[in-house]
Amino acid sequence: MGQMKTLIHTSNGSAKRPQPIAPFLLDLPEARAVHSIRKLGPLSRTDIAGITGYSRSKITTVINKLTHLGILEEMGDGLSSGGRKPRVLNFNAGFGYIVGVDMGATSLDIALADFNGHIIERLNKPIDVRDGPTEILSLVRQLVLDILQRRSIPIHKIYAFGIGVPGPVEFSTGLLIAPPIMPGWEAFPIRAFFQETFTSAIVIVDNDVNVMALGELRWGAGIGEENFIFVKVGTGIGSGIVCRGQIYRGVSGCAGDIGHICADPNGPVCHCGNIGCLEAMAGGPAIAARALQASQSSKSPILQRIMEHQNGLLTSVDVGRAAREGDRTANEIIHESGRMIGEVLASLVNFYNPSLILIGGGVSNVGHQFLASIRRGILHRSLPLSTRHLRIDISPMGANAGVMGAIALAMEHVFVPEQGYAIS
Repeated sequence: MGQMKTLIHTSNGSAKRPQPIAPFLLDLPEARAVHSIRKLGPLSRTDIAGITGYSRSKITTVINKLTHLGILEEMGDGLSSGGRKPRVLNFNAGFGYIVGVDMGATSLDIALADFNGHIIERLNKPIDVRDGPTEILSLVRQLVLDILQRRSIPIHKIYAFGIGVPGPVEFSTGLLIAPPIMPGWEAFPIRAFFQETFTSAIVIVDNDVNVMALGELRWGAGIGEENFIFVKVGTGIGSGIVCRGQIYRGVSGCAGDIGHICADPNGPVCHCGNIGCLEAMAGGPAIAARALQASQSSKSPILQRIMEHQNGLLTSVDVGRAAREGDRTANEIIHESGRMIGEVLASLVNFYNPSLILIGGGVSNVGHQFLASIRRGILHRSLPLSTRHLRIDISPMGANAGVMGAIALAMEHVFVPEQGYAIS
């Protein structure tokens, strides 16, 4: 089993394992057993045999190896189907630790989790990604080291980092490619930066919306959903696509970048250089800009009052607050943004026919009318058959989707099957 099988023999005949370095190479039966538990949660040997198609005796041999190495452990009895209750297996929480990093344009969410994905400690910090990779990633590194020191966890027990970033990521290399809102980040070696310090860890980098979609798939409303779309509406707008129970990234890793679909050919110039992009028309900054214009022209007394109280500043959250107070202009801004997003999503619904669309990101909190407007936009422009089984809702995980998805992303890459095999 790769590094996990290697033993160093001492002069007195005893043996000890070398310090493991992720990712850990497994043979195919081992990889399938691990994948089954990672995807479905605690399982019995009989469950694993049924899922993988291997015989009970083969799975017993596999599980014995994995428990001997400390990867899996028995955690009690499962439900009986008539005979003796089966012993249920799960990952050994203390085998190692995972770091999840959810990086937004203006915020940073970091969590340290055990090997079962249970968060041990979590930190939130305001940032500005325009400060560049060296400053931001150095902050992440120091915050993680501080957590390890507080928890008395040795650095070599960190086996994986999962990192979500707000820009296009070439997934195979973990490099950001021409990120519109992240100057100085293009092709920065994020993986190498962390592996210099955390030498036992594998580092996986992905677009933040893919990471949020994975969080919902593994921990939230996406459990049991094979085909769905997660839409993040914040400073930018993007989507994560789940196809057949897995994140679909496309050839280069940029699938789902709906923020730069044209919503209005007569609209403003987007920061990407194109005209009328959905992000420039309906994202958080666009909502705030329209609200500021309305308050300055005295169209909205409530927004004007909020603006004056906040020294001339407004955000999408303020627009939601004004709408809840009955401000007509604020409601119009929310309705128009939701409509545009819904109409773009209608094209995806007609093309992809998902069973679920989840709306997340900071702007999703502006109020129920935002979701209602998105729904109307989708239903108005979609074919009846494509929406027959479609559910459209706000992400129930909210701000947790990103960091939990980052943890799930890391977990999915700690163990890999031997070359030439794929786990289905």
